[in-house]
Amino acid sequence: MLILGLSPTSHDATACLFDDYRLLAAVSQERLTRRKSDGGSVPREAIEECLAIAGVRRDQVDAVVTNRSLFLERYYRHFTGYRWVKARLRRALGIEKQKYFDAECCHYKRTDSLAMFDAPAFLADHGFRADCDLSFTNHHLAHALPCIFHTDWPEALIYTADGIGDNTQYSIRLFRDGKLETLFGGDDRLLAPRRIDGLGEAYGMATSALGFIRNRHEGKLTGLAAYGKPVLYEAMAAHFSVDDQGLIDSDFADYDAMERFIAAACKSVPREDAAASIQLLLENFILKAVGRVLALHPRRFLGLAGGVFANVRLNQRLAEELPVEEVFVFPAMSDQGQPYGCVLEFLLRRDGMEAWLSHRQRMDTLYYGRDFGTDIDERFLSDSTFRRLTTTPVETASELLQQGRIVAIYSKAMEYGPRALGARSIMAAPVKAEINQTLNDRLSRSEFMPFAPVVMDEDADAIFDLGRAKRYAARFMTITCRVKDGWRERIPAVVHVDGTARPQVVERPQNPLYYDIIAAYKARTGLPVLVNTSFNVHEEPIINSPEECARALADKRIDFVVTELGVYGLAG
Repeated sequence: MLILGLSPTSHDATACLFDDYRLLAAVSQERLTRRKSDGGSVPREAIEECLAIAGVRRDQVDAVVTNRSLFLERYYRHFTGYRWVKARLRRALGIEKQKYFDAECCHYKRTDSLAMFDAPAFLADHGFRADCDLSFTNHHLAHALPCIFHTDWPEALIYTADGIGDNTQYSIRLFRDGKLETLFGGDDRLLAPRRIDGLGEAYGMATSALGFIRNRHEGKLTGLAAYGKPVLYEAMAAHFSVDDQGLIDSDFADYDAMERFIAAACKSVPREDAAASIQLLLENFILKAVGRVLALHPRRFLGLAGGVFANVRLNQRLAEELPVEEVFVFPAMSDQGQPYGCVLEFLLRRDGMEAWLSHRQRMDTLYYGRDFGTDIDERFLSDSTFRRLTTTPVETASELLQQGRIVAIYSKAMEYGPRALGARSIMAAPVKAEINQTLNDRLSRSEFMPFAPVVMDEDADAIFDLGRAKRYAARFMTITCRVKDGWRERIPAVVHVDGTARPQVVERPQNPLYYDIIAAYKARTGLPVLVNTSFNVHEEPIINSPEECARALADKRIDFVVTELGVYGLAG
């Protein structure tokens, strides 16, 4: 059964395609349109790409499942009276609006989504069969389910947090004995007043106040925070609380009041101090909230998902300061992960928990975009602008890295999610801190953003303080950890100012070319670590196509590109 997942959110719109429990493709809209964090409509290009990767047509799709995000007014069946007339008039004039479905549910106090939506019209307009199943999934349940599906835990607390989805910023779910219980954050929140409790919202407000783009640049605050002092923390924390059940709240009358307060506070101090303050606020209150839930409902494992948990420093504190054995952060933690969770929820409804759980498996790869194969080599070989240095990619790439050159790897299928994990990565030697400035200059990035290390699985524990709690998350660069004594001075390019790093731990079966380059670099230098940063220029998505790769090399953003068949540089 072919199941298409959609997320037409205002940012990070994404599609994925499953054949029952087997993921065939997952692609974010931004990678195709080349608009960073693209969203705001049904991701048509991403749908087409997923179908093309799988080699199927729209009329072969058996089910479409989505969240309650942005849809054109024409699809809402609950409009009456003046709203119905206005919507019809706007459509006739070519100025039809989109409406958030969850906001419509909240306004009308309804949870019967299918009764409110014109499924036949939507399916017909988007080229799906009339008998194709269409359904909607709770936003935070879609975040939560991958944390169970991609672990082998017998029990867990699954905690989600983001800006807002289905009228809530958080959800709390307990898993044990093959049962999943929702303590907070289910569809009942659609019928309740909106809580002014969003730390993710507060972090986004601070992002805007410091001159960055909300829902895109929050990671800049995390990096900037390490350079400041949390001088605003006490003033910020005075407005928030955590109750006995682990629910976060605030004393702000509404989100406008919260934003005015945060904007004024951030403008009163240097940006480094403002970033440090909002970072500590997020860390301390999420830590307190999750800790109280665990005290009431002890669980040995912790699953995290939602955009808030793109914050790798927060994830480290949760793993280290809470009494849990292992933490897993779903790698597509933002709304890019929504369609994936929507499909998992469809399968759970269809098959029941026992059958669903029988398909659980630990995640080992995120290479679910298009694999262009040898197209990349043909692109370089057909253009006199470029030359092939060698047909021994591993040996040559490791030698160039030893010489201090910047080498991009283009291999396998494009990564799903926000991290470059060796399919579209830029590599460099970690031995000189100056490489950070070089990379930032060439990629037009902010000077304070740290770079991440990549390390072979067998060497990880000698260099990084991972342990069991953080190791699974480190496969996908979703957590920071302490760099062990004696190593910080040897690999300064990947060590943050607080002595931590955000490593990617790789095993050879995931990506033999990537792994072998690291191994060859270790053989040459004794260092089993390389810099890994995403293959993109600031404010552009991670590259996808061979043409985009060739343009980056031609623009001298990098020195060389390594593929499965060779190493390429500029001619002359």
